[in-house]
Amino acid sequence: MGFTGRFLGTLLGLFVSLPASADNLNLPDIGDSSGAIITPEQEHQIGTEFMRRIRLAYALADDPEINAWISTLGARLAASSDNPGQAFTFFVINDASINAFAAPGGFIGVNAGLILAAESESELASVMSHEIAHVTQRHLARAYEAQTKLNIPSIAGVIAAILIGTQSGEAGQAALAATQAATLQVQIDFTRSNENEADYIGIQNLSRAGFDPRAMSIFFERLQQASRYYSKPPEFLSTHPVTVARIANARDRAANYSYRQIPDSMEFRLMREKLRVLVQPTHDLLKRYKTALENGQYNSESATRYGYARALLTAGQHKQALEQVQWLLKKEPERISYQVLDADYQQATGNHKKALQNYKNALKLYPQDHALTVFYARSLLQLGYAAESRALLQNHMRQQSFDAELYKLRARAEDQAGYPVEARLSMSEYHYLNGQTSSAIQQLEQALRLPGLDFYENSKIEARLRILKRLLRTESKQ
Repeated sequence: MGFTGRFLGTLLGLFVSLPASADNLNLPDIGDSSGAIITPEQEHQIGTEFMRRIRLAYALADDPEINAWISTLGARLAASSDNPGQAFTFFVINDASINAFAAPGGFIGVNAGLILAAESESELASVMSHEIAHVTQRHLARAYEAQTKLNIPSIAGVIAAILIGTQSGEAGQAALAATQAATLQVQIDFTRSNENEADYIGIQNLSRAGFDPRAMSIFFERLQQASRYYSKPPEFLSTHPVTVARIANARDRAANYSYRQIPDSMEFRLMREKLRVLVQPTHDLLKRYKTALENGQYNSESATRYGYARALLTAGQHKQALEQVQWLLKKEPERISYQVLDADYQQATGNHKKALQNYKNALKLYPQDHALTVFYARSLLQLGYAAESRALLQNHMRQQSFDAELYKLRARAEDQAGYPVEARLSMSEYHYLNGQTSSAIQQLEQALRLPGLDFYENSKIEARLRILKRLLRTESKQ
């Protein structure tokens, strides 16, 4: 993996060292004059600020079921790494292009397109495991030897701008201008040894976590072969070629582990289809699912029916969708994804009370489940039970405070339940996490003008305002 003039512009850039090029940008080093590597705390601050820029530029998946799944998969891999205490945040971008990336502080993003390109759960895990290895080995931090001091918002803005440029040249240039990055030479150049180490440790970690260590070389090779059918080679193949030697090395390393067949989890299969419906044309999917079911051309009938049901719901074909929902529930009535699907059907057909009851019953079986809790809170709010929704979210967010969408949902519940100050504080945090510093400040200023504030609340809001205003001044200078 490496940052070039396009920060991890494509999937294969995750796996290879970058060639020198006149188009490469040189990343300004940060730290002190002693040349010490940045601290884990600084890495996390950079990563947090980076995430604010990414949310501002990209449509991140806001489906709590998808987010819970990718986080669970990532946590499984991280727990088997050589630094299980490292904090990670995993997220999905609603983009059909093949891409994935890591940022300082353990923030790892995966495009929907990459998840769909992976033909097995182990292949997806191989990409994530490689990225985890870059973080745990502190390759990101080692790229920042100190020569020039940069503040954290600036460096995060530069990194985000390069990433934005991989998807949209104009957007990338605008972001670079916004951070004065056009005047900087920016590069994080992972050496070949870094890449080899990430490959080696990634494969080792795959085996430890119970995945197929051969998946990395299989994924490499299939992508390389598929490139022959492009009229114009994808950017990731032209700038970050996967060599025969690289594939062979990955295959040889995996051969050190005894072979065992690793079946895909049903969660992987189902969430893959849910993402497919989110990012691909519905009309094409309807024909594809119908043909697959009629001809028995599928790896998993349940996953195919699940995807078909979701595509039918999206198309408004409720009667046909119900047939698929009933088939799935008959087979596995307690599976969370099927209960959520049934609730979505009930919502789509106007039976909101039935959907609410579905979530309530499911939570009895799976208390504290993130996806069910969020869906239940939304349903409560929709039916006018704002106080109950607020209480549920307050309790849940003690463990899920970083989720921007949760703050927005909580703000709605607080506002409808008659807590205007809390609502504005939550909306302020929502805007802050989405990189909208000015809007975050406006929410706090509105809160200060509300009647009934006590001394503690007033002091808390003013303290937060000072922090955000300092941040805004820093951003305005970039």
